[in-house]
Amino acid sequence: MPELPEVETVVRGLRPILIGRRLMRVELHREGLRRPFPDGLVQRLTGAVVTGVDRRAKFGLIATNHDDTLVFHLGMSGRMRLDPPDVDGQNRGKHDHVVFTLDDGHVVAFNDARRFGSLDIVPTAALATYAPLSLLGPEPLGPDLTPAYLQTKFAGRAAPVKPLLLDQRIIAGIGNIYACEALHIAGIDPRRAAGSVSAAKLAKLVPAIR
Repeated sequence: MPELPEVETVVRGLRPILIGRRLMRVELHREGLRRPFPDGLVQRLTGAVVTGVDRRAKFGLIATNHDDTLVFHLGMSGRMRLDPPDVDGQNRGKHDHVVFTLDDGHVVAFNDARRFGSLDIVPTAALATYAPLSLLGPEPLGPDLTPAYLQTKFAGRAAPVKPLLLDQRIIAGIGNIYACEALHIAGIDPRRAAGSVSAAKLAKLVPAIR
């Protein structure tokens, strides 16, 4: 499964390709992935100009001048692939489930062999209340993740520290591999009760997460 750093890499790669480009054509090659595609997806995106490409946790966010944001999740095997101008579609892959043609002729394909990814479209003004994003904790790389914050969240908790690091309501976007590595670097037993982790260890854990 793509972890947060991989999603960040995808977003950074898409940003210079998409921003300022118009989506001339949007093709859906199936009815959905993990969930059905939302009604009106093609209509709301076709003709829109991309104004921003960002990330929240493991979700990619593609904003348009239609005041909508395309929210994508790569799931287990998803990826965004850039193809050169290809009018006849001869470069299409078997698992290219959503294909975007840009006004410069380039094509961006959402390819997902296992189909655990997702695409949704949300009014940009409603992103803060969009269910998958609204309950997320602070970003691992953001200023709100501090030792004091973790101390508050872990206080009195008898649960092992590792599952709490994986709780997206506490920290957004940390997966199993990175939780294990961060705890190892900080010298914290993943089975230890979260509420018993010392302030000194938490001070080591935050930079280890980053």
